[in-house]
Amino acid sequence: MAVFVIQLGEHVSDFLSFHLPTDFVKSYAKKKPQWGFDIGAGNSLGELTFLTKYSRRREDGTKERWHDACQRVVEGYYSILKDHCKTNLTPWNENKAQKAAQDAFERMFSFKWTPPGRGLWMMGTEFVNGKRNSSSLQNCAFVSTEKLSNHSAYEATLPFVRLMEMSMLGVGVGFDTKGANKLVVHTPSSEVKTVVVTDDREGWYRSVSSLLESYFFQNRPTVEFDYSLVRPAGEPIKGFGGVAAGPDPLIRLHESLRNLFKNREGSSLTSSDIVDIMNLIGKCVVSGNVRRSAEIALGSPTDTDFLDLKSFDKNPERMGENGWGHISNNSIFAEIGMDYSGIENRVAENGEPGLLYMDLCRSHGRLIDQPTNADHRAAGTNPCGEQTLESYECCTLVETFPFKHDNLDDYKKTLKQAYLYAKAVTLLPTHWPETNEVMQRNRRIGCSMSGVAQLVEERGWTELRNWTNAGYEAVCARDKQYSEWLGVRESIKKTSIKPSGTVSILAGATPGAHWMPGDRHHIRRMRFSIADPVVEFFREAGYHVEPEFSDPEHGVVVEFPTEAPSVRKQADVSVWEKASLAILLQRYWADNQVSVTLTFTDEEKSQIASLLSAHEGQLKSVSFLPIMEGGAYRQMPYSNITEAEWKASVDSVKSIEWKKLYGGMALDAEGELYCANDVCLIPA
Repeated sequence: MAVFVIQLGEHVSDFLSFHLPTDFVKSYAKKKPQWGFDIGAGNSLGELTFLTKYSRRREDGTKERWHDACQRVVEGYYSILKDHCKTNLTPWNENKAQKAAQDAFERMFSFKWTPPGRGLWMMGTEFVNGKRNSSSLQNCAFVSTEKLSNHSAYEATLPFVRLMEMSMLGVGVGFDTKGANKLVVHTPSSEVKTVVVTDDREGWYRSVSSLLESYFFQNRPTVEFDYSLVRPAGEPIKGFGGVAAGPDPLIRLHESLRNLFKNREGSSLTSSDIVDIMNLIGKCVVSGNVRRSAEIALGSPTDTDFLDLKSFDKNPERMGENGWGHISNNSIFAEIGMDYSGIENRVAENGEPGLLYMDLCRSHGRLIDQPTNADHRAAGTNPCGEQTLESYECCTLVETFPFKHDNLDDYKKTLKQAYLYAKAVTLLPTHWPETNEVMQRNRRIGCSMSGVAQLVEERGWTELRNWTNAGYEAVCARDKQYSEWLGVRESIKKTSIKPSGTVSILAGATPGAHWMPGDRHHIRRMRFSIADPVVEFFREAGYHVEPEFSDPEHGVVVEFPTEAPSVRKQADVSVWEKASLAILLQRYWADNQVSVTLTFTDEEKSQIASLLSAHEGQLKSVSFLPIMEGGAYRQMPYSNITEAEWKASVDSVKSIEWKKLYGGMALDAEGELYCANDVCLIPA
């Protein structure tokens, strides 16, 4: 029998019940991870991204290396599994678990799988394992306004308040406009009620609840706020991390909501009002301690007011420089057989609205399989559209990289570990009862793939079809096996294609089902705070640093000459081929959804209605985005360069002083928010 020696050193946490052997972890300390996206002199965007977003500060002030993060993640989710078994008196074999956990560690270290960005940042921390709360691991969620009612303050305000709280925790939230005309706006009375805003998330979202109540019910006092307890801007926030923004963003939100309902006595709450409230909340969160917001608004295809919300001509204030309309991606509840000509021009202009076929989401898992109607309660989707969700349900995601595997059998072994990570997350509750009720019933997960374009270009469409179909069957078999062992329900759905964000950069992968946005050789521009100490390290290494033109007092832009995977760029792949890849994945892999943004050229925009009609019933959700020519605006994220220009650029840079940065001279990790890439996230 194998004996595993575990030394409880200074970095072992008392809230974790499972630990990898010290010697095993140390054996990886000198191994160099195969980071993605070469930027010259042995530097990579992959390592840079890990350092700034996921490498947590340790007790001694140093930053995690990649093997440290792998240890934290693996020990975190195996502790959840072990605790569940011990609590429920189900079998737990420590030796067998050690072998499996070490395999999970090796596969994660080799970038065969990773948690989503949220999990890479938070799994194995006291915030998750110590408090037994999975909220910070959840990528996204959906809240429906369909049950808005004046029966109680809870029923009148919960969707708005919950979106705000989730957003403040970094969870992207989708919502619908089905609550339109279910509430009447009233003018508060002359009596004044002062609400003291406490210095925490609860104080912020409760203040919004109090203000909304004063307009949704008759004869309520006028609400004024005392902000004196809210800490000043710039002070650190303990626990979840970040720095305080001060009370100003909340003050502006309160004032904006008052302006929205001013002189509206007796009028109904409209679909536009619902979107405005949610977007204004998102704007507040963006300006607060979460730097980005992700929302998706779902409306009716016949609601012209909803469709016009992104029109600069019809809504100049909400779409202007200080507006709030950019906070959400707006999509419609599409129906098979609908007339697409009415939305083609809108899509051609700015890519919106996207389309969600809700009936298909409810009736089907994979589209190759017969309908089961297992998801008949589903009400919407998350901001990037890869997960079918009920109201208040969250996304539990995990990422795999099939192109990193030599054969299908090896990939199936990785799928086991990725599946176990996601299933483990479902064993922890959130602190939201409405969410727990749904998630403990559904146990929905989304095991995803990234680098799909690499796999299909390197090995062909037939190989991709075989891997997705066999991989899905393997995940289903594992779910049946391990759900029985854990004594919980099998997951209602298990697979999806998330758009991927910065995690794909770590692994050197194309994001989700997408091709690269630029040429293989390009300039990648990244924004940093002017006060971030890492900027000086970039400058000393020879990278070009310049003030951010939109905020030169607070931000800088750093240019990195980058070598990407050797695949075609989006502009070289027709919109029809992009759709075909998404269709294959929806048919053979994703029983939830495929998050796909079909980029199109100016010549292809007239084909959008034809494409939608031709592929009806083959995708559950789809969005579009026009391809912008290089140089369309200053400091674009990508600018194409030739291979010769790239070589000349990287020859002029030197190695970044990683040892000093890992030694504590870099800021603490900020984490990745939501399930998103550049398409889904709306920068501040």
